[in-house]
Amino acid sequence: MSGSRQGFGRLREGMARIAYGNPLYAMMLGGRTPASLSCVPPDPWPGDSDSGGAILAGMFRFAGQTVGLDAGGGPAWKPPGASPGWTAAMHGFDWLRDLRAVGGDNARRRARGLVLYWLDHNASWHGQTWAPAVLGARVANWIGLHDFFCASADDAFRARVFDSLARQTRHLARVVPGRLDGLALLTALKGLAYGGFCLPGQERQGMEALRLLERELPRQVLPDGGHLERNPSSQLQALRHLIDLRAVLRTARVEVPESLQHAIDRMTPALRFFRHGDGGLALFNGAREEDAALVDAVLAHADARGRPLKSAPHTGFERLIAGRTLVLMDTGAPPPPGLDEHAHAGTLSLEVSVGKERMIVNCGSHPVDSGPWRAALAATAAHSTTVLAETNSSEVREAGGLGRRPTHVGCERQEVDGAALVVATHNGYAKTHGYLHRRRVYLADNGEDLRGEDTMEPVLGASPAAQPFTVRFHLHPLVQATVIQQGAAVLLQMPGGSAWRLRASGGTVEVSESVYLGTGDEPRRTSQVAVTATAGPEAATVKWALRRERKTA
Repeated sequence: MSGSRQGFGRLREGMARIAYGNPLYAMMLGGRTPASLSCVPPDPWPGDSDSGGAILAGMFRFAGQTVGLDAGGGPAWKPPGASPGWTAAMHGFDWLRDLRAVGGDNARRRARGLVLYWLDHNASWHGQTWAPAVLGARVANWIGLHDFFCASADDAFRARVFDSLARQTRHLARVVPGRLDGLALLTALKGLAYGGFCLPGQERQGMEALRLLERELPRQVLPDGGHLERNPSSQLQALRHLIDLRAVLRTARVEVPESLQHAIDRMTPALRFFRHGDGGLALFNGAREEDAALVDAVLAHADARGRPLKSAPHTGFERLIAGRTLVLMDTGAPPPPGLDEHAHAGTLSLEVSVGKERMIVNCGSHPVDSGPWRAALAATAAHSTTVLAETNSSEVREAGGLGRRPTHVGCERQEVDGAALVVATHNGYAKTHGYLHRRRVYLADNGEDLRGEDTMEPVLGASPAAQPFTVRFHLHPLVQATVIQQGAAVLLQMPGGSAWRLRASGGTVEVSESVYLGTGDEPRRTSQVAVTATAGPEAATVKWALRRERKTA
């Protein structure tokens, strides 16, 4: 299946090269060059001045890779060995905000120089650098950041930029939606809307982007406001794209469709749903913590009220909160094929934070989300859940996506007097091993008593072979773990001074090494608590309890 998919991919690339990578097609993209933009939408998003400083120094660090200037003293637009993520980031021009964050004429001149260098070396179609999502990001960034790098430039520079924008928009209109889906399609539609409504004479493309967007929103934005990819980082980016699209329409004096406004209104509480107390996001399905300042900015500019949901049944997550304790739990099936490129085998995993401090986490994801990094971090064992026979609950493909996966994930929730109980089950091990995984999680009303049960239950009518299983609790790097009570419990010391006791029965408790990649490019060393047991013909259960230690006088 994977080989045939790659074969079809190569065939499509070859056909696209024939269709678009020839001089005749380049001539077809020509047309009247706009003398100016008809409108410039606001760009309120923060940049990273440290990253901008690195770009000024000639270092381009994206997607976990750093590339310097080429032999000619310019950026290497297509360096050997660059990952698709690096290439997409480099050619998408989000980093213009980082230069803007540095400020000053030097940063502005560097931005112009890099755009000019791109025009000199990338004016014609290329499969990666003119991919619809990359192109959409570039068009939106060049227009949205016009006032930073282009407004005060000379006429010759501005003419080249506007001519290229018109050509790129015409190409985008020809290839969208194509086979795009999910966040990538929203990115491309955003670029088409920017080009259509901000470049004179391109209004027809803008209206087509709006038509496609209205068709796509009911599918991608689920009734509870979650995004179809089930990835908190994708939730953030999708909401940001919709806010930008609304801003373009308002600036161009085009009526904002009710479906767009309603999608923003629903997605905003859903984004709050995924936030821990430190302001960052939970690490499910390849998400990163993200910059808390960016999350704040997106929520502020969404201008939509709504408290975080307790339950997101359509997206498949539960949120338990009491006192200062927050529990987030993945209780849904993985995203469907085609939208699972970054998905993880973390069904029924949970994360726990107390106040602004993360305690129990998933391991996260590496910016180079392929190969060994993906195999390790997308594995079930890299999540705070149960793994049977060291086998992933969903098949993880190193090149991206999932193969075999749970076909059913059930969840029930009860609340009584401020306490909450969630019971969820998945059948990811049913066909491979003959077992169901059932997890019960209870949070008391004071938030200082969290209890759980993880059961490996034979499928009805099956007599599966005995198998080892392990319940894992990965800890944030700032949490210190010490085995106590002759190995029956683990004391978790939080950075703020509080302590929690994790006890377990039904298995052997040990503390071992783990890694954390919620932020940055390098893994941080941390610990995990693992409870190992054996499943047999009868259901086997590991019970665990996490309680805050009371200080004694």
